[in-house]
Amino acid sequence: MSQTSILFFPGSYCLLPLYQPVIDAVTEAGCEIKGIHPPTVGPSSRQGYARTAPSMYDDAAVLAQEVQRLADEGKDVVIVGHSYGGVPMTQASHGLGKEERKAQGKPGGIVRLGYMSAIIPAHGQSARGAISVIPAEKHPPIDVDEHGWMLMADPAATAGLILQHLPPDKGAAIVGDFAKHSAQSFLDPVTQTGYRDIPVSYLLCEEDLVGPPDLQRSWIERVERESGRSVHVTALRTGHMPNLTAEKETVDWILQLARMADA
Repeated sequence: MSQTSILFFPGSYCLLPLYQPVIDAVTEAGCEIKGIHPPTVGPSSRQGYARTAPSMYDDAAVLAQEVQRLADEGKDVVIVGHSYGGVPMTQASHGLGKEERKAQGKPGGIVRLGYMSAIIPAHGQSARGAISVIPAEKHPPIDVDEHGWMLMADPAATAGLILQHLPPDKGAAIVGDFAKHSAQSFLDPVTQTGYRDIPVSYLLCEEDLVGPPDLQRSWIERVERESGRSVHVTALRTGHMPNLTAEKETVDWILQLARMADA
């Protein structure tokens, strides 16, 4: 059994049941993995909360708290973030790497960051800033309520962008079950970047329409420049949600990250 604990942070709007088959398969393979429900994602299908939507920093704080809990138990930690989840992962991981904690006389820590078709913001950049080069027609249509919660306004159109490999009706039904997501979280710039000090893997989805592969590659290249290390890249011919359109390959990738951590 792997000695590494994996934390999984989902993409915007996404509830954990969308990832549960992947999480279950990783668990069945003998790896400890926990999915985190982000504060910026509503509690259930098409719902937010009747209060001001939280920030990306709230997501990062929850994730950092989980990492610290595991690290204080002496565990090595791998974080996997999907889509928007790469932003709070970048923010939260700073200072929590295993080598950094070891230098402070502390046990455990993050040994790898896994970006799953995920945004990798530069220092001082927000999620929206990181994807600003994407044409407007490739952005899913949204509505925003009085508390700052976004809702996918046209599930069929969004499914055509992120689940184009599924039958249209099935894709639209999945998107129609998305929760609301905090608009503010896409505006919050990262103030620290954990990827400078922690090894990085990237699951590059070559048929992603909302995070085009050339943009994903530009993020990877920047990480390599800033960190001075190669990024471990795995490419799949699938779209933005490989957990639904390339489930086995996604599971295999996560298990590979655990093996790399245990090596």
